[in-house]
Amino acid sequence: MRVVLQRVSNSMVISNELYNEIGQGYCLLVGVSSDSTEADAVKLAEKIAASRNFEDDEGKINRSIADVGGEILSISQFTLYADMKKGNRPSFTKAAGREHADRLYKLFNETLRDAGLVVKEGFFGEMMEVRINNDGPITILYEAADGKIL
Repeated sequence: MRVVLQRVSNSMVISNELYNEIGQGYCLLVGVSSDSTEADAVKLAEKIAASRNFEDDEGKINRSIADVGGEILSISQFTLYADMKKGNRPSFTKAAGREHADRLYKLFNETLRDAGLVVKEGFFGEMMEVRINNDGPITILYEAADGKIL
């Protein structure tokens, strides 16, 4: 399972009209592979909830999203498992099927909520416009397999 975390000043998801929006926090692009497990989803959510990606009063990246009262916009993103080894068109054979991906995506988001965080979601399995106003910019790739952070 992979998550691209982007620290944002604000972010929104739109499909014909505004669907969800956050202020300061994280926009998370969440990819689930066919090999991803519940343990991976929980481990990643716990790691992200505890991560310190915001500046403190001295300008050091030392504060968590909870410390700054930030929110999360979580976007399901199967394209994080695109394989470009052959040809010029991506293959998505490593991405999880719809049912498996939806289950782990929901578990990931619920684990973040259980940590006391505000989590808003995009559309699952649909086209959408995601607007991301990076703050920093801070972009970090988190990955888990076999219930361990890689």
